[in-house]
Amino acid sequence: MSAAMQALKSTRLITTERLMLIPPGRENLPDLIRLKADERVFGWMLHGVRSEQRTREELEDDIDFWEVRGYGTWCVFERATGDFLGICGLMERPDGRGVALRYALWPECRGKGYAREAARAALAFGHRAGLPRIIAVAREENEASRAVMADIGMTPAGDYRYQGHRMLVFESRG
Repeated sequence: MSAAMQALKSTRLITTERLMLIPPGRENLPDLIRLKADERVFGWMLHGVRSEQRTREELEDDIDFWEVRGYGTWCVFERATGDFLGICGLMERPDGRGVALRYALWPECRGKGYAREAARAALAFGHRAGLPRIIAVAREENEASRAVMADIGMTPAGDYRYQGHRMLVFESRG
């Protein structure tokens, strides 16, 4: 990686008390393949689990998105151990609803506050980057994700149906 690219990437790095959020690079592909192929994690996400090829394509899209938009998805690591915990970030929703906060961490991370910590940091970054409204969407039955959204200050902003599921929309206005 060039010095200029390294400097640019470091301005997009977020550290919290326990986490480090780093824009994804090709070196993260093995972790992303495992995460996105896991039904326990990506079974909840829009379009479900990903193939290895689709994960490769999404990584390239994520890298490009950062270059164009100045925000995107981060790989989330525990600072103390360096362990890969999952992803969190801001992406344009394909359905036109706007920029959305999304997060997907290993099930072993649940109940430890990591999703809240990463989501809060990503949301703050997005508002500092000039995004006036950021949404998040969760299935009605995904109580854990809904709790994260509420705990970081997002408020209910509607609902819709998708593939037989009631989807709840939350928003944050910066």
